[in-house]
Amino acid sequence: MRLSVCLLLVTLALCCYRANALACPALASEITGFLFLNDDLLKLQVAKFNPPPEALAAKLQVKHCTDQIPLSLLVWWGKPAFSPEL
Repeated sequence: MRLSVCLLLVTLALCCYRANALACPALASEITGFLFLNDDLLKLQVAKFNPPPEALAAKLQVKHCTDQIPLSLLVWWGKPAFSPEL
């Protein structure tokens, strides 16, 4: 069993080393909206998933915590990891 897991990992490493590192546009939109939209617009963005009220309240609570992060850090975090400006 252990050998098969090791062989699987080696096979994946050799065959899939050229994976695409770009995030899909929908994920990028969700993350950007979470970080930069106000509460009302975020509720509209999340409404398409039809979340339970408790989940929406929890997401807004986390958003209120992330709203305390300075904008300069959020913009710096938004840069790609391979960017030469970092």
